Formats: sequence, structure tokens, C-alpha cells
Amino acid sequence: MKNSKTLIYDGSFNGFLTAVFIAFEEKVKVADIQKNGQTQNGLFSETETIFTNVVKAKRVWNGVRAKSYNAIGTIYFAFLSETDGIERLLFSYIQKLMVSKENKQVDFSDDTVLYISQLARKVGREKHRMEAFVRFQLTKDNIYFANIEPDFDVLPLISKHFRNRYADQQWLIYDVKRGYGIFYNLERVELVSLNLSEIHHNRTKKSAAFTTNEYDYQDLWNNYFKSTNIKSRINRKLHTQHVPKRYWKYLSEKKEAV
Repeated sequence: MKNSKTLIYDGSFNGFLTAVFIAFEEKVKVADIQKNGQTQNGLFSETETIFTNVVKAKRVWNGVRAKSYNAIGTIYFAFLSETDGIERLLFSYIQKLMVSKENKQVDFSDDTVLYISQLARKVGREKHRMEAFVRFQLTKDNIYFANIEPDFDVLPLISKHFRNRYADQQWLIYDVKRGYGIFYNLERVELVSLNLSEIHHNRTKKSAAFTTNEYDYQDLWNNYFKSTNIKSRINRKLHTQHVPKRYWKYLSEKKEAV
């Protein structure tokens, strides 16, 4: 009887796809796929460390895309949800997709397919919220800086939006929850890690990191925001549905409400 294996990868999406390739190529009986450093050994399974191979990852990517063009986006978005056990679920999803003669991705009667699709939609909604709710502040280094704290790891998904929208400015969006950010240097976007001594909320207390003009602009924006509000027409329940309170501490127009 062939023993099952737990495949250990580096946490990257390419690393995960490499693990999927190895599992298919070597006909591995997969017990689980886990990130390095978060390994939980099973009682009856061996472990194997998988080294990321972009060529092998691309072969899986192309294979899935050939089967269903929409499925690869669903898989990537669901992967970024960081849900516990997502790798094993995605492996099962890919297995079902590859052996099916039909488009298994849209078979929502399958519990795994339905769950993965629901996760992908949640990540998609968070992506759109971040694109709308990022508020930059101009630093004294002439870099537009923003902290975010999304529910999911959406930085890779919002990079293109901000690169296109602010192509003539240097900017840095930092995910304080995950400890990394994306920095645009007027030529390309790079991943960065910072040792932040202070999380820069958009609050009434001023920080020496930002220019005086930045706070003048924020005051103008706050005054405009308050002047356009009609108190008799405020629907607080609807407002918090569209702008959940967990985002308020990073919104300049909400600094007085935090």
C-alpha cells in the first residue's frame, strides 16, 4: 500500500503550483499540502519538501487555463484567502477539474467547487474595497504612503490598479497585518518589508513622517466631506455596509470618527 505524503512548500503561489505538478507527475497520494514553518505532521503520512520551479508551476497554470480559462483566476483568488487548509482544497478542486470532461468549475452542486468559488468572490470583493479605500499620505521623502489591513492577502491583486492610476508618482502600500508592501518607483513595482516603529493611521494626531501640506489637504478633504453630508438623509446602516468600520482608521475622512 502506497503511503500518503504531506508536501511542504515555501508559501508562494508558484510553490503551491509546483507541489501540484509533483503530485500529478509522481502520482503522489497527497495527505496535505502545507506551508513551510506551519507543518503539522500526520500520523500515517510522510513529508516531502518541494522546491519552487517556475517552469513546472507554469505547466500547471497553462493546464488549468486550457481546461477552464476562469478557473485559474478562481484558484489564485481562493489561494490568497489564506484560509486554513486551502491548499488541500485547491488540490482537490484541480483534480476534479482535470479529470472532468465538462467544465467542473461551474458545477456548484459539488461542495468543494462551491466553497472555492465563494472564497474567490470574497477575495474579489476585498480587492475592490482596497482599490476604493486606500488613502495615501505624502511623506517628506516625496513618496505617497498608505497602510492597509485587509482581511485577505490582496496586495498582489491591487498592484496593477494603482500602477496604472498613479503612474507618475512614487507610492508605497503597506499591509501591516502581513508585514510587507508594494513600492512603485516610477518604473516597476517591488515587494518591500519595513521595520515600522509606528502604524500610520489617518488620525488627528500628526506624524513627523508626513509633510505639513499633507495635513492641510486632509483638513480640506474633511471639511468638504462634512459639508456635503446631509444629516437628515444619513443612513448609517447602509453606510457601514458599504464602508465597514474596520477600514475607518485608514480613511482620512473618518479620522474624527475613529
